[in-house]
Amino acid sequence: MSADKKYQKLVADYDKHCLRVAQATTINIHESPHDKLKRIKMLERDYVKWFEYYFPNYAKNKCASFQGELANFIIKHRTIRTLVEWFRSAAKSVHVCLGIPMFLYLVKNELHFMLLFGETEPKAKQLLSGLQSELQHNNRIKNDYGLKFQQGDWADGNFTTTDGVKFMALGFMQNPRGAREGAQRPDYIVCDDVDDKRHVNNDRMMREAVDFITEDIWGAFDAAINGIERFIFANNNFHKNSITNRLKIYFKDVLKKRKDRNEKSSTVYKVHSVTAVKDLVTFDPSWPEKTTAAYWRQKWEDMPRRSFLREYMHRHVEEGKIFKFDDILFGKTQPLSRYDALCFYGDLSYKAQADFKAMILVGKKGRDFHVLLAYVRQKSRADCAAWLYDAYEKYKLQSHNISYIIEGLFAMDEFVNDFDTEGDKRGYYIPVVASKRAKDNKYDRIESMAGFFERRNVTFNENMKDNADMQELISQLLAFEKGSAAHDDGPDALHGAFSTLNQFTTAKHFEYAFGERINQHY
Repeated sequence: MSADKKYQKLVADYDKHCLRVAQATTINIHESPHDKLKRIKMLERDYVKWFEYYFPNYAKNKCASFQGELANFIIKHRTIRTLVEWFRSAAKSVHVCLGIPMFLYLVKNELHFMLLFGETEPKAKQLLSGLQSELQHNNRIKNDYGLKFQQGDWADGNFTTTDGVKFMALGFMQNPRGAREGAQRPDYIVCDDVDDKRHVNNDRMMREAVDFITEDIWGAFDAAINGIERFIFANNNFHKNSITNRLKIYFKDVLKKRKDRNEKSSTVYKVHSVTAVKDLVTFDPSWPEKTTAAYWRQKWEDMPRRSFLREYMHRHVEEGKIFKFDDILFGKTQPLSRYDALCFYGDLSYKAQADFKAMILVGKKGRDFHVLLAYVRQKSRADCAAWLYDAYEKYKLQSHNISYIIEGLFAMDEFVNDFDTEGDKRGYYIPVVASKRAKDNKYDRIESMAGFFERRNVTFNENMKDNADMQELISQLLAFEKGSAAHDDGPDALHGAFSTLNQFTTAKHFEYAFGERINQHY
């Protein structure tokens, strides 16, 4: 289809949509001015009621509680950075690109310039068309707030209202610098579904995308003491390398630092996360007004589980060629005193920070391995040492018989020193020693663990299900395959722990027999 035909189709679709808006928004022409004013005031006290009345085309189901919760948060705070991590089909675009900005504009008079970013410029313009159609053709809005649309066209990416409010659409990564309407700079900026699965493995592109948000987009706000800066990023979180997940990590880091320092700021950060169902046992829906538990249970059965978890539960799952997702089990673990043997095993890499440093605590009980704690980060060895000492103190590991082992080679000369240096600071030492295991082919070594997973002999600590290090370890297991450039420091450390524990338990259960020596002749 040519570009001209595509444009004509978009215009035709827009005209049909406008007709539907007009037909759906009937009004009571016999309503008295007194009753009209009373009704408007009643609706304006509650965003959800207001939205459901003025936008019947979109409010085919009653709003979910989480939608009202987000709207009330955005309306309440004038300077925000908000990540809206909602599952697919949760009406992210409807609320953050239409309902909430319209409420801020028509009811609160706190929106003067809305800047909307879509994945591409055409997608952004299409989102903007929804706003223009409501202002031009929504009879309920025109009846209660008057005719607001003045000039411009969504097809050009911008339009202006009769009272000077500006609406503009741009494609993601298009430069917003200098965006203004007279002296007015954007005060409501939204990025809607800008993540692209095709680019998640391009680390440079993903870093640049986050920088674009924190520098170019946030820089488009007017830097003023009493200014309004509402930024909303809306997307489901489908991949650990996505813009959404990177932004989430950044937001959480900001919130943690503020909490640790007991700091307060006029800029409010918030991650508003909603999954399709509350759990994968009952399948209770987060939006029960729209779907049922039976609906989601059937969807869970009908599609690949990794796809369901990515799109509806914000869980980052890769289907491994060696280690399968279905063999990654979380469950309850034993008290440390009940294990036959315990081992902390580390693979710390010889590069400063390019590779991952991994240190994993595994307990063995009978034939089963329990992965209890994990450190898997692109950090320094000193950072890993500090983490180990923190874990040692937090979980009172001095009370248990645990082996602390790291990969050999130069470990005794260099790596152990990092742990002893941390011990110097704390006044005691964790007895870390170098591994003596043979360094055979790494691929074969790691692949040899697959049988333990297939036989369901490996359980990950369910209390660490949302732990970033544990998730990184699992991601590296699932990504592991021959010839892959993916990191494998976590799986290699895990194999070291398994191998060491097998040696310990074999020696422990070996029964020695003593008796008279019998001479044999060959």
